[in-house]
This record gives sequence, C-alpha cells and structure tokens, in this order.
Amino acid sequence: MTFDEFSFCDELMDGLQAMNFKTTTPVQEQAIPVILNKQDVIACAQTGTGKTAAFLLPLLNNLHTEAHNEDALNAIIMAPTRELAQQIDQQMEGFSYFLPFSSVAVYGGNDSQAWDVQKRGLTKGADVVIATPGRLLSHINLYNIDFSGVKYFILDEADRMLDMGFYDDIMRIARLLPKERQTIMFSATMPPKIRQLAKTILNNPAEIKIAVSRPPESIMQTAYICYEGQKIGIIRHLFSVQDPNKVILFSGSKLKVKEITKVLRMMKLSVGEMHSDLDQAQRDHVMHEFRNGRVNMLVATDIVSRGIDSDDISLIINFDVPRDVEDYVHRIGRTARANAEGMAITFVSEAEQYKFKQIEDFLKKDIYKIPLPEELGGAPLYEPEKQRRIPVDGKRFGRKFSRSTGKRPAKRKS
Repeated sequence: MTFDEFSFCDELMDGLQAMNFKTTTPVQEQAIPVILNKQDVIACAQTGTGKTAAFLLPLLNNLHTEAHNEDALNAIIMAPTRELAQQIDQQMEGFSYFLPFSSVAVYGGNDSQAWDVQKRGLTKGADVVIATPGRLLSHINLYNIDFSGVKYFILDEADRMLDMGFYDDIMRIARLLPKERQTIMFSATMPPKIRQLAKTILNNPAEIKIAVSRPPESIMQTAYICYEGQKIGIIRHLFSVQDPNKVILFSGSKLKVKEITKVLRMMKLSVGEMHSDLDQAQRDHVMHEFRNGRVNMLVATDIVSRGIDSDDISLIINFDVPRDVEDYVHRIGRTARANAEGMAITFVSEAEQYKFKQIEDFLKKDIYKIPLPEELGGAPLYEPEKQRRIPVDGKRFGRKFSRSTGKRPAKRKS
C-alpha cells in the first residue's frame, strides 16, 4: 500500500516525498485509517515497524484539516526515554516541514537554555509536545500549563514506561487533559498491566496487533554456550587479534554495563558506555565519538538502545540473553541496516539457556553454537529444559571464575 491512498493533505504528502516515504509498513497500513477516523487505538508493535510514522502522519493531517486553537497545546506525545523523544521530534520536523506546526521536545539531561525553550513551548502553546513523563511533570509542578486544548494523547512504548515506574506519572498527566480527546497507545508487548492502563485511559479502542517480525537473513546469528564467568574471556578471545570496529555490546543493567566497560578499558579497547546515569550531553558526546570512529565499541543497556541509530554496525554482542524475543530482535536489528550484512553473538550462561531456547523457538531454527576457545576450558551442555528452574543469579553453580582468564579455578583438596 502506498501513502497516496490515505488522501493526506498536499503539504503532508510533500513532506513524505521529501523524506522518500512511499510504501507503508503493516502497522502504518492498519493504524493510520483508524487514527484518521478519530478513534482511540491500542497497538502492539515492536520498535522498527514504522510505528512513529503510524501515529505522527494521521496526527499532523488531522491537525491541518480540522479547526484547532493555534495558541494552545493540541497534542501530547509521551515517550519513556529522551532518546526516543529526540527521534520522534526529528521525524516530526521532517513530516511537518511544509506544515505550519510548532513542536517542543521536553526531556531532561540538558542545560538551562533548553529548559527555557521547553517552558516557552509549554506556556505559549506549541502544537505538539513530545515529552518524557518525569520532565513534563517537573514543568507542571513549577507553573500552570493550560492543557484544555489538547485533543490528542499518544503514548509510545507504553510497556517501557511502566517498566520504568511511570504509571503514576502517566495517570497524573492524563487527569490534567480533557476527557474528550483521542488517546493512542503503542506497546511492544501486551501484559496485563498495559491492558489495565488501556482500560483506564482509552475509550472503546480499536486493537491492532502486529506480529514480531523475524530478523533479516542478512544477520548471521551465533551463540556461545558458556559459564557466566567465561563471558569476559570470550570477549578477550574475540578481540585478541583484531580490534572491534563499530560493535555494540548489550547488557541488562546499567551496573553491569559500567563493570563491563571498566574491564574492557583495562584490555585497552576503545569503549564508550550508554546508560541512564549519563546526562544528555554525555550521551551525545559518546554517540558522536562512536559515529566518527573514535570509539570502536559501545556497551549499552536496552533502555538507551533506542537512541542508537547507525547504518554501519558490524557486530552485536548480547552479553546477557535478552529478557524477551522483542528485545532480542530489536538488539540485533541494530546491525545489517540499509541492505548491509551483520553478525550477532549471544553469550548464553546455564541460567539463561531456557530463555535462549524460547528465542530459538520463535525463530523456528537452531542458532549456531560456536565452540568455546580451548584456553577457556570446558563449556556446559546445552540442556535448556534441565536449566529451566536454575536461578538467574547463578548462585547454584558453586565455584566462581577468574575475571582475567575466564577459567574455572581448580578444586581445593580437602
């Protein structure tokens, strides 16, 4: 389906043409007509399916074709992280280039000048506000903001926002908005807490579900079956001959990201770290260094991974098995962009085997298991069903491993 079939206004079509948008993705094909029809929507779609355009395009078209107050806030778009807010804002600028709309991105981690720009947009009435919940509430707590003209309330990656503890913030913001509005919610997963939120703030919504797409065949997917303490040793082996080049290593927590970064720097590797403890200026600097090749490897959490957008990533390393299929697909989808090829390697400890098997089941194939380097010692057997109930912290495994070698130390003689 092409965008011509939606009867968008000419100015919006000019923006689409300038950005070389021609054919729709499945989520755009299903969501755009419903949103154009002013109906509430709950959509289950992962990152990378084109969901930002799925809500921005009908929003801009409706704002342009209907009467609205030009000096008031007309739409609120909520996003869990500043990186996602930035990406939405950038797409907003492109799509609305030929339209007379103003927007303001409201997120933390920047200077006082940015705060003033945000305040001015909120108080003077920007057409579209793209905000993280915490930062918007910071402004709400300090001065009166008139939300009476808001006709659209959009929540992007709602599951992430709830995972980050923003439920109360979202509800507080929702209560400030007019009851007569269109509410649109996008989420990668649909757990009970998301359905409960939808039941609370949406009115008879249309449901759209886009199946998780499998990674492209251009990504070579591999794995190491290993003990937890052998993971650093595998990295040492991988880069003992050749330095990393445009590599992203994902880990599940910011504490682990910091620890891994420290160890990799001790190995004299050129490494940058990306996690929520960094302010915006620090994140922008790290990404600038990475894109320009002065940093060869990024160690990142999933929360900030949505702000990493580059077409020349050669290798993705999953230091931990992702928590679900969606995160796995999203992580490895950072490589093999723009018709290029890429590689993904996942380190699978004993406690993570069952979780990894679920990913293989979704992919409907066995991911190739690379034999461990001899110097790291033996590997555990791949027995995901037997490992199903092993605790993730690995305490049941007994002996620890040497950080420097990745080997299991010798048993003590009694």
